[in-house]
Amino acid sequence: MGTFKCIGVLTSGGDAPGMNAAIRAVTRAAISKGIQVKGIYRGYKGLVTNEIEDLYSDSVSNIIQRGGTILKTARCAEFMTPEGRQVAYDNMKAHGMEALVVIGGDGSLTGARIFAQEFNVPCIGLPGTIDNDLYGTDTTIGYDTALNTIVDAIDKIRDTAASHERLFFVEVMGRDAGFLALNGAIASGAEAAIIPEYNTEVDQLDELIRRGFRKSKNSSIVLVAESKSKGGALHIAERMKNEYPGYDVRISILGHLQRGGSPTAHDRIIASRMGAAAIDALLEDQRNVMIGIERDEIVYVPFTRAIKKVKPLRPELLEVLRELGI
Repeated sequence: MGTFKCIGVLTSGGDAPGMNAAIRAVTRAAISKGIQVKGIYRGYKGLVTNEIEDLYSDSVSNIIQRGGTILKTARCAEFMTPEGRQVAYDNMKAHGMEALVVIGGDGSLTGARIFAQEFNVPCIGLPGTIDNDLYGTDTTIGYDTALNTIVDAIDKIRDTAASHERLFFVEVMGRDAGFLALNGAIASGAEAAIIPEYNTEVDQLDELIRRGFRKSKNSSIVLVAESKSKGGALHIAERMKNEYPGYDVRISILGHLQRGGSPTAHDRIIASRMGAAAIDALLEDQRNVMIGIERDEIVYVPFTRAIKKVKPLRPELLEVLRELGI
């Protein structure tokens, strides 16, 4: 069994609802086992610039319901260099920290993996990202809240789409992962979703038209996963206007709206479970692993698997959407 006197916790990358619940869980689980906790502000940047404070049980009171992260988050070019990571390690040791808990997405866990390898620091990751794109966990912290935000927004967009008999392309986050777009489309009753996992953007748009998905409807909503390679909803809508001018097309980009808001009960629960499990993992001498949940059970996923393996999207969900979007 591992023994630790002091650990650090930070949030990095894009904020996600439930991060505060995770910070609370890590802090209180550690304190309950006699471990001191240091809060590192602004992610890896705070580790480089020495923005570090003690966290106590009271420090994390009344935050479980809050969106965002009380520890803030920021990009840090310095941490991407060996010199910057050396400064971060020196600051960590000066504060007596013997291990790190990193809450974030694949970029954050990649940074933790490199830091752990260079300085032999035990690091535990928590999957905090609305994209749900980390391998080895059924869901990530923030995904459920973002999905519910998308559904709520589309319910409102549908009102105006129906009133004006328009075709709306709604762009949602996810980078190159289609979990939010596909499941958001199913949950909101949208007619279709254009996602990067299947075929190409051209194939999917042409397929929509060939299926005649508006024959029995006076309005339609199509969710589009953001994607640099495919241009997102703006590119899709432009193609639609040029190639199918008979459609009255509108675009709605939900953007950072999806990251905000009070986390759902589901996100609060998994963040709490994962945060407590991070301390258990350290005490079990685990290192360089992400805490995941599979079939409602806590699992330890090596960083290399969580980051490098592509999380598959269930193809049967796409078939469900096709059948129900007629």
